[in-house]
This record gives sequence, C-alpha cells and structure tokens, in this order.
Amino acid sequence: MDPVVLAVSGASAMPLAERALQLLLEAGETVELIVSRGALGVWLAEQGVRIPAEPDLQTRFWRERTGTGTGSLRCHRWNDQAAAIASGSFRTRGMVILPASMGTVGRIASGVALDLVERVADVHLKEGRPLVIAPREMPWNLVHLRNLTALAEAGARISPPIPAWYHHPTSLEDMVDFLVIRVFDGLGYDLGALRRWDGPVAAAASL
Repeated sequence: MDPVVLAVSGASAMPLAERALQLLLEAGETVELIVSRGALGVWLAEQGVRIPAEPDLQTRFWRERTGTGTGSLRCHRWNDQAAAIASGSFRTRGMVILPASMGTVGRIASGVALDLVERVADVHLKEGRPLVIAPREMPWNLVHLRNLTALAEAGARISPPIPAWYHHPTSLEDMVDFLVIRVFDGLGYDLGALRRWDGPVAAAASL
C-alpha cells in the first residue's frame, strides 16, 4: 500500500495531529510525516513539548510518545525540499494537512512553496492525488474563503475539524477521535470505531 503524507502546520490543534499519527501507525499504515517550523513552535508553546527537528530523532520521539511499534514512519525536516515526497514520481495514497494554518492555505492556493508541506501539497494537486486540508481558524474572513475555494476548485477536499454530538462523546478524547476519524474518511481510511449517524430513530433507540 502506498504511504500517506501527514503534514502538521502551525495552527492550534496539535492533539489532533498526534492522535492521527497514533491511529495510523496502530492501523499498520506507512506514514510520511512533516511537522512545519511553525508547528514545532506551537507544540512547544501549547503543549510544553520540544520536538526534535532532525528526522531520525523525531522518528524516535514519535515512537516513544505514541507508544506504537507498528506501521512504518519516516519523518522529514520541514524545509527539506529535496525529500522523496517532494517529487511527483513518488507515489502516495494521499495527503492530509492537520491542522492547516491559514498562512499555509494561502501559500498553497497561490502556488507558493516555501517549505516541504507546501511543496508536497502542490505535488498532490498537480498529480491529481487526494489532498485533504483541515483548516483550524475561526472565523473565516473573505481572504480565507477565497483561498479555500481556490483549493477546492483545484481538487482539494476541505475538512475543517468541526465537532458533533450525535455520537454522544463523554470526554475530550472521544471528541478528538471523532474529528480525526472524520478527517481521514476523506482518504477512505477507517481509523477506529465510531458511532456514525444512522437517523433519528436509531439514535434515539440507542440512548
């Protein structure tokens, strides 16, 4: 199976990215991981966690933090535009940017690639491969809307991590899992058990 690219940009939703990586590895998937420079800073500011930038050290860090020994993980330096995944000849199953900052969204929509996240997203668009973008910002101004519309028109799937309550979450962890699983539905992944909407009658009967 071709790998999936998981990209993390500098927006405030790092627990979603971490849980996504954990679920992918537990499912035995092959993951190409890019953590942007901005994301490294956000993780430190919000979580008090300093993530190594060097790929081998980062791979070891994520294995220990997620507690997973399954699947395959390769980490990339945020500015390594010579990485294999920066080429259209490198096959992938798709790419997810979770979370996607509006700066990242704007640069991808403009065809500007200042780092590896943006370059790989551009590759997925030009090759016609699945690209799922999970923008983490609120509210959206007109510039945001136009950039997201441009990306949707170019073939990206826009999947903002918006919570729901029909699955009756009882913890923050339940909500995180719901958001991650729904984002990865866009690539055809089934990353875990999830109570899915089955109509009001079935939902009421399960209470």
